[in-house]
Amino acid sequence: MTKILIWDLPTRLFHWMLAGSFIVAFAIANFVDDDSPVFAIHMLLGGAMALMVLLRVVWGVVGSRYARFGSFMFGPGEIMAYLKGTVSGGGKRYIGHNPGSSVAIWAMLVLTLGMAITGINMSSGEIFEELHEVLAYSLLAVVITHVAGVIWHSYRNRENLTMSMVSGHKDGEPSQAISTMHPIIAIVFLVITGSWAGALVQNYDSATGTLIMPILGTTHQLGEGGEGGEGGHGGRESHERHDDDDDDD
Repeated sequence: MTKILIWDLPTRLFHWMLAGSFIVAFAIANFVDDDSPVFAIHMLLGGAMALMVLLRVVWGVVGSRYARFGSFMFGPGEIMAYLKGTVSGGGKRYIGHNPGSSVAIWAMLVLTLGMAITGINMSSGEIFEELHEVLAYSLLAVVITHVAGVIWHSYRNRENLTMSMVSGHKDGEPSQAISTMHPIIAIVFLVITGSWAGALVQNYDSATGTLIMPILGTTHQLGEGGEGGEGGHGGRESHERHDDDDDDD
């Protein structure tokens, strides 16, 4: 076997940009008070992540061979067989996404969209705040499990999965390779994502904590004014301090 191209550039960009955005957003939500100007970055990253997922869905339909959803749709039996093989050794080798990573991918896509929906509706009621936090910690659990699985698979099979998502290459037969990295599509992906993120920043009013959603034109109350501390400990601590002040009075 030789090194062949498996992961196109748009797929790799999506993977690392979504991972980085989630880490930063989660850190802000848990270590920055919701009345801090920095907290707005958490909310705006959530909006950018939602668009990334939508673009990934499109690429999952029309993208290259291993980026398409059809290449990693596995049934329960195949998933269980793969998990058993990771413990006992052996098992089928997958040149693209394996059944374990496919479960993580589906979960991450759904949970990310769920967080975006609950986050933008935070001012509609406390139920959205609670759901948002549950989804955030669920996504964290999926990410940790996914990373642990990648490390274990790489050790067990002597195959560096992380590096393959950086370089795009894995060991395989020439017939299994994709023909191009799709650099033009990657540029389009970056332009659309960057433009959307810029529009979110431009349409966010830090003085009132409101966001006019680009394209849709709908206005949403964000931040402390409407959310009561979106998706993190900072928000709850802020409310607890207010309650303590009221008790002291």
